Amino acid sequence: MTQRVSKVGNIKYALSANEAFVASVEPGETFVVECAINANDGTIRHLGQQLTPDDVTFPFVNGATGPIEVKGAKAGDMLVLEILKMEVDTLGYTALWPGIGMFPDWVRQKEFGLRTHVVEVKDGIVHWSDKVKLPVRPMIGVAGVAPIHGAVLTVDNGPHGGNLDVQEVTEGNTVMFRISHDGAHLFLGDCHALQGDGEANGMGAIEIAATLTVKVSLKAAPKRLNHPRIETPTHICTLGCARPLEDAMRTAFQEMIYWLEDEYGIPAPEGYMLLGQIAEARCTQVVNPKYTYICKVDKKVLAQFAG
Repeated sequence: MTQRVSKVGNIKYALSANEAFVASVEPGETFVVECAINANDGTIRHLGQQLTPDDVTFPFVNGATGPIEVKGAKAGDMLVLEILKMEVDTLGYTALWPGIGMFPDWVRQKEFGLRTHVVEVKDGIVHWSDKVKLPVRPMIGVAGVAPIHGAVLTVDNGPHGGNLDVQEVTEGNTVMFRISHDGAHLFLGDCHALQGDGEANGMGAIEIAATLTVKVSLKAAPKRLNHPRIETPTHICTLGCARPLEDAMRTAFQEMIYWLEDEYGIPAPEGYMLLGQIAEARCTQVVNPKYTYICKVDKKVLAQFAG
């Protein structure tokens, strides 16, 4: 029987190695993780609902289920997370929240005020309105392991992962993290039915509860694995989490140059020049304490180096 990790009583608002494990899994084991909606679980009840300031209390947002122990995981290993399936709930929302987003009014925190748009999600469609229908593209916003020191809030991100908000963290893809503590301490949450690049308005995705089917395995960590990596059927991807934005981009590209040199034998100067021609890159979110940038390389190009 497949193990199921309930969200009930297991939601955390910081990634840390100091929390008791809520479940333990073996490498190679497939298991199910329940993830709460990004708000007080159960807050979203009906179409047309408007959230109030009492419904969301910063920084207690982006709740993640965990920590989950990966048996045998040692500091210095690489955790390989395969996302096999994502099942999203039937109600989600996006919202404008004063002080959060691309255009925060830092002093008055006025902007457009607090506005909520609750949507029905069914049959693979986000029903934005009676006329506007958007395809569901589910993703996991928060995915990561315990950071090397202390705790990092689930609104933030870094080398350990966390609130990455990258659309490629989705079913069919694999995410890789350097483990800093024995047991790995895996956290998953803050799922979205759909998110545009930049996650521009803070709660800029269709926030939604979800049930994940995942599998974990362990490998020796590459020497220069400094930030999470993603592999899709068509691309390898590196991430950078930093401020200012250009540093997030530089980090993502630097991580890709390392990967190309260490695994594919492409010398760093050539890899750098190559990225100038083939890199697929973008900022996935600009609303967290640190921005996230992704750099992607098509495997078709890499296959030519192996030929």
